[in-house]
Amino acid sequence: MDKLTTHYDLIILGASGFTGKYVVREALKFLNAPSSPLKIIALAGRNPQKLSQTLEWASHPHPPPPVPILAADTADPPSLRRLAAQTRLVLNCVGPFRLHGEPVVAACAESGCDYLDICGEPEFMERMEAAYHEAAAKSGSLVISACGFDSVPAELGLMFNSRQWSSPSVPNRVEAYLSLESEKRVVGNFGTFESAVLGVANAEKLMELRRSRPRRARPVIPGPSPPKGPIIEHQKKIGLWAVKLPSADAIVVRRTLATLTENPHGLPGVDESTEQVKKRETFWSTVNPAHFGVKIASKSIFSIFGFITVGMFIGLLGRFAVGRWLLLKFPSVFSLGGFRKKGPTEDEVRSASFKMWFVGNGFSNSALVTQGNKKPDMEIITRVMGPEIGYLTTPIILIQCALILLSQRVNLPKGGVLTPGIVFGPTDLQERLQENGISFDVISKSAFSA
Repeated sequence: MDKLTTHYDLIILGASGFTGKYVVREALKFLNAPSSPLKIIALAGRNPQKLSQTLEWASHPHPPPPVPILAADTADPPSLRRLAAQTRLVLNCVGPFRLHGEPVVAACAESGCDYLDICGEPEFMERMEAAYHEAAAKSGSLVISACGFDSVPAELGLMFNSRQWSSPSVPNRVEAYLSLESEKRVVGNFGTFESAVLGVANAEKLMELRRSRPRRARPVIPGPSPPKGPIIEHQKKIGLWAVKLPSADAIVVRRTLATLTENPHGLPGVDESTEQVKKRETFWSTVNPAHFGVKIASKSIFSIFGFITVGMFIGLLGRFAVGRWLLLKFPSVFSLGGFRKKGPTEDEVRSASFKMWFVGNGFSNSALVTQGNKKPDMEIITRVMGPEIGYLTTPIILIQCALILLSQRVNLPKGGVLTPGIVFGPTDLQERLQENGISFDVISKSAFSA
């Protein structure tokens, strides 16, 4: 496909969904703005009337701009191929991706148009990599999942912490602690809950997929593997209780680090200048790999017990058809009010925010690592902070990734199914997020007796 003759800069698929309508609102901020590459967009989905209502909602209080409405259905592959043939980029907001995502990826990989989504489903992402990486690389289609809260704050947050370890210091482990804060009780979108339930139901399929694929390269991380630690942790430095969060973040980060281990200078762009090559190689030379994990955190230990209870409901009932029916029929009951089919109100969304703390432990001098199993003697704490994760932070991230892809395509890899970290790490994504309300801060650096 000749991307220069395509009709649209991007098409938002599933624009009338819970998250999709916020993505439209965020995109409109940059449509025909000075120096923005976003000149002509379209909305796509099954119901033209709902898409028109979404455009009106997203444009309020201004009249809606002349944005075309296109008919497309994930159950109709020809409609998706027509979509991909008309645009440089598809933003896919139709979830759960396990049920609806593959036909969209297939259409983009075949046509050569680029693809971004907001997926947080490991099995879908790894299955797309296995099935479509070679086709996408050949056609010149960049297929990048997890371009929302899953998993860009984790990826860029780890890199930001990692880059604070100036030689000769090196990190060994970075643990992320996610704290969700709000003045009001915020409920989650039902689609997120459904994805978690289906993830448990398909856990064995993910294990089978991994067993069937060649092992990826593992980064060399200085020092011993960190101990497992207690189930419930009290992280005194940041004043939070925490428990392990089975999210996509750590899995996506591991895929990025594996790609970086195989390509220490990162992936070359389509048509990079000599200056850009040097910039990319310099960036990756400052990123130190580390063991990485994510925990859900709260100031209240009772909230942690609530998270554990919901996790047990999903983990136990999600394995059986009847259990899944119960979970999806009564999401509010089994999530202790955390999710409901109607999603949050506008006021609830506005009142919410997140803080993601990155506690890095490592060595003040890499030479210490050779002295037996010496314990880390240095700690660096950084933080990523922003607005509500699902409807505000996710659209901000997705649209900034899209703007970079549209304006800096020659500096990005030709194609393939890749992670956001390996593609956008060396770009100005962090700076763009900071300009749009998502901050990156160094909290403390300290050395202690090992």
